[in-house]
Amino acid sequence: MRRSKVLEKWRAGQFARFCGLGHVLPFYVKHAAHRGYDGIWLDLEHRAMGTREVQMMLALSHTFDIDCMVRPPTTERTRLYRYLEDGAAGFMIPFVSTPEIAEDIVRSTKFPPLGNRGLDGAGMDCGFALDVGDSFTEDANRETFIVAQIETSVAVENAEAIAAVDGIDLLFVGPGDLGLRLGLEQKMSVDEAVEEVARAAKAQGKAWGRTAGSVEELERLVGMGAQMLPWGGDWALTKVLETSEQELDAILGG
Repeated sequence: MRRSKVLEKWRAGQFARFCGLGHVLPFYVKHAAHRGYDGIWLDLEHRAMGTREVQMMLALSHTFDIDCMVRPPTTERTRLYRYLEDGAAGFMIPFVSTPEIAEDIVRSTKFPPLGNRGLDGAGMDCGFALDVGDSFTEDANRETFIVAQIETSVAVENAEAIAAVDGIDLLFVGPGDLGLRLGLEQKMSVDEAVEEVARAAKAQGKAWGRTAGSVEELERLVGMGAQMLPWGGDWALTKVLETSEQELDAILGG
C-alpha cells in the first residue's frame, strides 16, 4: 500500500508540511503536492462534503501522492475505517480528552492486534484488491496515523497519558476551542498549555503541533519542536479576490 510521507517525516523527527482544505477543489490537491506539501488537512468537522465528493478527493490524493488527513464529523467505528478504505492517510480527531477516548479511536481504526478495524481488502487503500498481500493489515497499521486534538483543560492534564497510547502519533493543540474553555476556567493560558503538551509529547516520544496565526508564531513554534503547523489553506483564496478588486479599483477609479 501507499507509504505515508507524513509519518516518514514525524518518525525521523522532522517537520511535515500541511495545508488545509474545507471545500471540494480538485485542483487544490495537485497544487499542494506540486508545492511540496506532505499532507492536506481535509476538514469534515466544520465543512460539509458528500460521500462521493470525499472519495474523489481522497482518490486524487493517491493520484498526486500526497497524504490526506481527515478530520471526521463522527467517531462511529465503521464510518472511520471506511475513510481509510477510501484512501485517507490518517485522522485528526477532535476533543480527545482522555486516554480512554484515544484507545477507542485506535480500536476503531487499527487492525488486530492493535485495534479492531474490520477487514475488507477491496478499497482504494489496497488498490481495489490488487495490492492486498499477506502483510496488508500490518502495512495499514504502520502507514496510517492518528492525530489527537487537545482542546480542553482535562486533555492538557491527560496529555502524557494520551500520548502514551500505542497508535497515537501526534498531539495537536486546537487553540480556538482550548482557548475558549481555558478563558472560562482561568486555569492557564494557551501558551502554557502548549508548553505542557509539548513536554508530554516529548516524554512519550510522540510529535506535537498546533495552528499558527502569524509567520512570527510559526517560527517560534518550529523553534519549540513542533512537527505539524498547518500553513496555507483554501480560505486564503479570498486574498486573490481582494487583490484583484484593488487592481480593478485602481484602473477603474474605485
